[in-house]
Amino acid sequence: MPTRVHEFSWPDRVVIGTIGVPGARTFYMQVRTGANIVSIALEKEQSALLAEKIDEVLDQLITIDGNPFSVPTSTPIELVDNDPLEAPHEQFRTGAMTLDWDPTTAQIVIEAYPLSDVDPDDIDEPLNENSANETEMMLVRMPVGTARAFAKRTREIVGAGRPACPLCGYPMDADGHDCTLPEA
Repeated sequence: MPTRVHEFSWPDRVVIGTIGVPGARTFYMQVRTGANIVSIALEKEQSALLAEKIDEVLDQLITIDGNPFSVPTSTPIELVDNDPLEAPHEQFRTGAMTLDWDPTTAQIVIEAYPLSDVDPDDIDEPLNENSANETEMMLVRMPVGTARAFAKRTREIVGAGRPACPLCGYPMDADGHDCTLPEA
């Protein structure tokens, strides 16, 4: 089965954004180079963890003597992107993701793979020609300033959701929620 790779080496734009209202939002990672746009859906938790891990990698790189990769300590103002998503069309829903660092280009590298549609009970059954769908993935390489801006925006998008209950920590809907505290 061939793998279709949506590759962006120096994207014009890479952001996390949402469609919908808090409590019913769909999160998208959208990447654009020129007219080529790819949007993949992810979970809120995946988005938050991705931002956290990108900041961790960048913060570790700053500690290298002389900061040879010119990693910014904060988001460069010229890279702030608060614009909405560009009419997302979901390419796939993200399952696994990897995060890496490429020192040869001084870029953060993200690989995103779709959720597997394989039913574990069907593994021994041969695939027919109609079910041999092409697999796909997204590969994004972004420079350190863009990565810092991406992480900042993602944290803001994640934080714009439903407020957390001060008692149990779970998200509250506009009409509240049934708070069930763990028994001591």
